[in-house]
Amino acid sequence: MGDASTDQWVVRNEAGAARLPVDVVSVEGPDAAAFLQGQLSQDVAALAVGESARSLLLQPQGKLDAWVRVSRTAERAFLLDVDAGWGEVVLARLQRFKLRTKADLALHRDWALVAVRGPATPSLELDRTGAAVVVPVEAGGVPGVDLLGPDPVVPPGAVTVDPDALETLRIEAGVPRMGVELDESTIPAAAGIVEGSVSWTKGCYTGQELVARIDSRGNNVPRLLRGLVVETNARPPVGADIVVGDEVVGAVTSVAESALLRAPIALGYVRRGIEPPVQGAVRAEGRAVPVRIEALPLVR
Repeated sequence: MGDASTDQWVVRNEAGAARLPVDVVSVEGPDAAAFLQGQLSQDVAALAVGESARSLLLQPQGKLDAWVRVSRTAERAFLLDVDAGWGEVVLARLQRFKLRTKADLALHRDWALVAVRGPATPSLELDRTGAAVVVPVEAGGVPGVDLLGPDPVVPPGAVTVDPDALETLRIEAGVPRMGVELDESTIPAAAGIVEGSVSWTKGCYTGQELVARIDSRGNNVPRLLRGLVVETNARPPVGADIVVGDEVVGAVTSVAESALLRAPIALGYVRRGIEPPVQGAVRAEGRAVPVRIEALPLVR
């Protein structure tokens, strides 16, 4: 592994890979597709075998239980992967609504994810990785794949990088993470995850009413996820106040050092009405540093 700036360069110019923790829930059986169709915001029935899509798993009131990715691995078999630590939440939520349904649910604790990012990804021999599922992804203008399975390996030709390089790319792209930007109190529209995670043409699903109501009102939620570019070398701590003028308008949720932007960067929820770009500050422990509040993604 190289230093942070070298690893970030590899991810944006070649192909960098890191092994990441993940939770995976399988749903298999004659009623698997119909069951998930009524629980997820995505059109599960429209997925072909081998296809994947992001989806919301919602509470009946419309707030988030988990932001998952659903992959159809066979006609009657699906995998839902979610950020590590949230598989139990997904399994419990699905089991709560599994009444008279012919489908088996299981949490696979021994699975892992190898995330590969970079423009050289399409040329790699992905069939030599031992992955059970290969999911194309794109973040911050960078193509890549996620390799899921019990023991996937880094593909030949990819450079092993520190996971922090992928964390920086995530923040640059403005992609929220469960347990950081997302939890059970999150309104999905606030995090910017409705587009690409919701089918507006499928039938009813749990939690649909709030999603549809907020969309019809122009996504008028109390706060929105924004990007921050720090205008000094000081890296703010998670939880620091975001300030505009003399008023606290939000809080920092994730922080990284961007070699591309040559500055510390962050994500944070900011009160509606603060329209980016706007100058502000991040304040913690009596010290304030200037920041520029931006719409996401920070890098396109």
